[in-house]
Amino acid sequence: MTQLDRRDFLAAGGATAFLCTLGGQTFKVSSAADVARIDAAAAALPRPGQVTRGDPVDRMQFRTPGPQPGGRTREYWIGARTVTWDVAPSGKDEWMGRRVPSRRRRRLRAYVYQEWSAGFANPIRPARIPGPTLHAEVGYVLVIHFSNLDRKLKQAVTLHSHGVRYNPEYDGAYYGDFTRAGGFVAPGDEFTYVWEATPDSVGAWPYHDHGPNHTLNTLRGLFGAVIVREKGAPVPDVERVLFLHSFPPQVTGGDSLFQCVNGRSYAGNTPTIRARSGQRVALHVIGMDQNFHTFHIHGHRWQDSGGAFVDCPTLGPNETMTASFVEDNPGRWLYHCHVAPHMDSGMAGWYLVES
Repeated sequence: MTQLDRRDFLAAGGATAFLCTLGGQTFKVSSAADVARIDAAAAALPRPGQVTRGDPVDRMQFRTPGPQPGGRTREYWIGARTVTWDVAPSGKDEWMGRRVPSRRRRRLRAYVYQEWSAGFANPIRPARIPGPTLHAEVGYVLVIHFSNLDRKLKQAVTLHSHGVRYNPEYDGAYYGDFTRAGGFVAPGDEFTYVWEATPDSVGAWPYHDHGPNHTLNTLRGLFGAVIVREKGAPVPDVERVLFLHSFPPQVTGGDSLFQCVNGRSYAGNTPTIRARSGQRVALHVIGMDQNFHTFHIHGHRWQDSGGAFVDCPTLGPNETMTASFVEDNPGRWLYHCHVAPHMDSGMAGWYLVES
């Protein structure tokens, strides 16, 4: 294990550096060279063998669950691959009326989950961040056929979800010597995850890579959302998932630190949300980096889970909050993180309401 001196440890807690552990080593991630070393170590990591030692719990076998009475099975085919990604395609920040970094400086190497047709015949839509939103009702089983399609980084990735119920076979997490098949999906391999939507799964939840190099690959964009509803519950008129996250330049190969909503920076590039007066709106906001964020919509407030009215709640890594309300205030509104360096570096967008 690499030993960090006090100076390196303190530097790794700053805004441009952090720590990453892989293959028994702890790395300070402050440069592209650091990232290249971590990627090489991840690519060289051997596939874990079948667990034959350790605690008896590690040798337990589990049945594959099926849907509950009245439920159904919903299948998805999801591939993971790296792509060249433009973080601000318009080249402008509409809020501040300024140009943003040039196209060369804002293009980076992202990692995405992409939805495919059955059997991975064809992509259903272009690659995007976040990955596809998966939908279920209580009693459903989600069957996720997952394929590691990437040929550039050549390392194992997975698909791990919050909120739903699964047994250890379908956890999708790398556990070192105790890893089950779903926790190490090598390049070119496939694995099928089976998750149950139980009564305590109702809500919006993140899913993300939890393979050996999950810290870097999640920062590259390897995440998405699951929405579970009560059986027969109505769908809001306007429903969006908004991930608040950043692209560290040393990880993505870009020239700048971009603060993002759904992989984009600056109003006019980040999602523009549209609604009309009288519509039911639900915005599921998820933190997806190592920072704490807040979420604020100008001219609006809503009730939190405890019933208090709020308009700028805080959320941490992999935490979800939902802004749910009936729209009654037409006009052009700004939404953003209220951490000043975050909103000034692109974590803002438009909310447009027609009367």
